[in-house]
Formats: sequence, C-alpha cells, structure tokens
Amino acid sequence: MSVTTVPLRPVNKGGLWLLWIGLIALLAVGAGLAFAQTRVNHFEVVKAGEGASPADGDIVLIKYAGRLGDGTVFDQQEQAPMPVTGVVPGFSKALKKMQKGGKYKIVVPPEEGYGAEAAGPIPPNSTLYFDVELIDFRSEAEVRAMQQQMMQQQMEQGGAPAPQP
Repeated sequence: MSVTTVPLRPVNKGGLWLLWIGLIALLAVGAGLAFAQTRVNHFEVVKAGEGASPADGDIVLIKYAGRLGDGTVFDQQEQAPMPVTGVVPGFSKALKKMQKGGKYKIVVPPEEGYGAEAAGPIPPNSTLYFDVELIDFRSEAEVRAMQQQMMQQQMEQGGAPAPQP
C-alpha cells in the first residue's frame, strides 16, 4: 500500500485573517442563537422567601400586579389562588422558582406569554411585567381536602335543608 502526498499551497497572511474573522463571526452567531433560545423570562428576587418552591401539581396563593410595557396595570389581586400549570408558561416557570414569603419581579416575553393573541386588555405580542408575592402554596390534593372539610362544616352548622312544600 502506498500513500500519495498532495502538495498544499501555503496560506497567505490575508487568508489567515479571513479564517479568523470567519471563525469569530461563526462563534458570535452561535452565541446569539444560544442567548435567544435561553431568554425565557427575567426573574428578580426582591425579598427572599423560605422553604420549598411550588411544583406543577400545586396551587399557589399570590399577591400580584401585572403591567404592560407602558405601565398600564392589566390585572391585580391581593390574594389570588391559581394552579401553577394554569397560567402562561413564563409565569408558571417563575412560580416554580419562588418561595413562601418572597417578593419577585418577573418579565414574561410574548413567546412565553400570550404570543400573537390578544387576551382581554393585553394586546398581541406584549411583554408582561409582574410584581409577585408568594403568600402560600399547597398541593392540589390538600386544597381539595380543605374544600371538602369546609363543605362538611357548613352543612353541619346549617343543618339539613328545610323541606319544600
């Protein structure tokens, strides 16, 4: 078996610079794509909370205010119960990072919010800004058990309904 060598022409200095510039451009584009793919939402801890964080099967009790980019408040609640999976994806991801007693600022870009769809007072392609305080959270099973217990207590206190004539 024989090996045939092929002579290579030397690379001139101008060609080397072009290779380096091309490599740097390629790396910059790759980094830009990686940044675009990881940009889900901005999450800032204003006041740290304590303990575990909610999971997909939990229901949170939060105090929040939601604003548009121009500062318009589109929704606000003092005590709002909501399932972690029952909100837009960007808000759900942020909820799963929170702890009881903590206060947070989150920014949900359109692709993790309502996207190109309008939702009530929220125009299409809106970035959403939230101030959120996680008051408490419970599993869905705990909430159902609490509701059943409350219903039983109400029935015991009110007695049986009066017969209708």
